[in-house]
Amino acid sequence: MTRSTEFVPSGVISLTTDFGHKGPFIGTMKGQILSRFHDAKIVDITHECSVHWPDEAGFWISRSYRYFPTGTVHLAVVDPGVGTRRDIIGLVLEGHVFLAPDNGLLTPLVESAPGCRVFSLDAAARKRFGITTVSATFHGRDIFAPLAAEIAAGRHRPDDLGPPAVDLVPSLLEEPLVTGGRIKGVIVTVDNFGNLISNIDQSLVATFGHPRVIAAGHRIAFAKTYGAVQPGEYLALINSFGVLEIARAEQSASSGLGLERGAPVLVEDAEPSRPGP
Repeated sequence: MTRSTEFVPSGVISLTTDFGHKGPFIGTMKGQILSRFHDAKIVDITHECSVHWPDEAGFWISRSYRYFPTGTVHLAVVDPGVGTRRDIIGLVLEGHVFLAPDNGLLTPLVESAPGCRVFSLDAAARKRFGITTVSATFHGRDIFAPLAAEIAAGRHRPDDLGPPAVDLVPSLLEEPLVTGGRIKGVIVTVDNFGNLISNIDQSLVATFGHPRVIAAGHRIAFAKTYGAVQPGEYLALINSFGVLEIARAEQSASSGLGLERGAPVLVEDAEPSRPGP
């Protein structure tokens, strides 16, 4: 068994959703988990993902799971197709299990890890996992939570979900494009401070000697941290999750630049290297 397929449950379950905190949705999901696995350790990654947009949840999951112990079950529910014929999949990667709808949420993580195992929930799985009552509109509580609890408790293995999954739904979030001495990416999300978080990884930026960002007609210099510039000034930095972020010291970069999710971002080399004589 390879490193990508080993899974020994630790009892930890992480939750990532677009549910927000209004209403009983998160609470009843946790209640369903605890009713099956009393000793579960449930950790909220975020419930503030952009609604109906699975790609942001996938973005955060792929950058957060390494901070959890191996043996964690990561449950991600951003599911605009709930109640339809869309599949439910489970991914086993580096000792972790990921459960999500097959709507592009986990596809980038799968594509980044050749050799990982992906399973598709089959029709008999509900009986195997003891799932009896299912609403048409809340699979997070009625299907995903029981699956996570049973796997995290060690009563079922990930491959009990069903056969290997094939032809996963692609992600709508395109990878950054490097061309003509520029990196072209997009804003994936805006955090509580108004910081604009992109899909451009630090490994791409590191290829430039003097990188700077172009966004909304502004050329923005890099800094190491928010306090390196005066209040109200814009800066670009590599944030704690290893991606390019545009910030405004003590203010909102999103409001100041008028940018939101999906806005284009360019990185260029302010002083590109010149060929020798």
